[in-house]
Amino acid sequence: MAAGEPKAKRIKLDHQQQEVSENALFGMGNPLLDIIAVVDTIFLEKYGLKENDQILAEEKHKELFDEMVKKYKVEYHAGGSTLNSIKVAQWMIQMPHKAATFFGCIGKDHFGGILKEKAEEVHVDAYYYEQSEEPTGTCAACITGDNRSLVANLAAANCYKKDKHLDLEENWKLVQKAKVFYIAGFFLTVSEESILKVAKHACENNKLFCLNLSAPFISQYFMQPLMRIMPYVDILFGNETTKGIEEIAKKTQELSKENKKRQRVVVFTQGKEGTVMAKGGKVEVFPVVKMNPSEIVDTNGAGDAFVGGFLSELVQDKSLDQCIYAGHYAANVIIRRAGCTFPEKPDFH
Repeated sequence: MAAGEPKAKRIKLDHQQQEVSENALFGMGNPLLDIIAVVDTIFLEKYGLKENDQILAEEKHKELFDEMVKKYKVEYHAGGSTLNSIKVAQWMIQMPHKAATFFGCIGKDHFGGILKEKAEEVHVDAYYYEQSEEPTGTCAACITGDNRSLVANLAAANCYKKDKHLDLEENWKLVQKAKVFYIAGFFLTVSEESILKVAKHACENNKLFCLNLSAPFISQYFMQPLMRIMPYVDILFGNETTKGIEEIAKKTQELSKENKKRQRVVVFTQGKEGTVMAKGGKVEVFPVVKMNPSEIVDTNGAGDAFVGGFLSELVQDKSLDQCIYAGHYAANVIIRRAGCTFPEKPDFH
């Protein structure tokens, strides 16, 4: 942690660390190499970027990534929504290394090599489908002052193939080892059949399958595939500040479900507002950790971090309350830092 960097509020709970086995937590999604640099406004203007925005790369952004690397001092981090959550969960768990597994698609290129290194550095057991048609997905984080302009080029992340990777015997064995599964809704646009295969495995073996609604466009434009997955969802995450959110959570929790041995749990975060959890027809609101707004550096990874903290306790069979406290703690750490990064060890007990 850098000198002078504010510390996250320590949260102490009375519980013993449970033994977690390797590959107990499984994630599958869109891996992106985050390329972070402080840039000038001329660079933003050249590529038509706004100071505080998130966009998908277009043809006019083709040269942006290479120029950024050549022109500025860059930092690289393993990124993408699901991988962010998985690496935060691994950080919270600490030992054993490789408690968390990740599947996704990258290119056979320089950025792919860096992404593999960065996932290894945070002790995530990542297995990639590597192909040559598309380059490794990247997300440029262009920092100007307190603002971050994000430009994501999904590229290879869009090319995941169930038959070329998930169905392979040695890879499927890793799925079978896991007891908790997490996939962000963004992956619905890539490989619905892969999500369904994993979700059905979880259902048939009474394991926990977790899904994130991720972004409004998923519910708007991918409602049919979402509703095909929903019967298998044990825990549904979302980020919403709509009026009547508690009633929405309750109704979502009551949607039909395949595995009758487990009730669905719905968890909606609301930024600085309380986190809503619906379970068994009841709705609870959990207040977030209070902090001074001046201590906030970057809120972009907060949702992913919350899920990561939540999953780290879930895989240890902790109570749902404890999972939410862990999620709040992880988000509180990450928003004090640039990007979805964290200190060497958590201070959550």
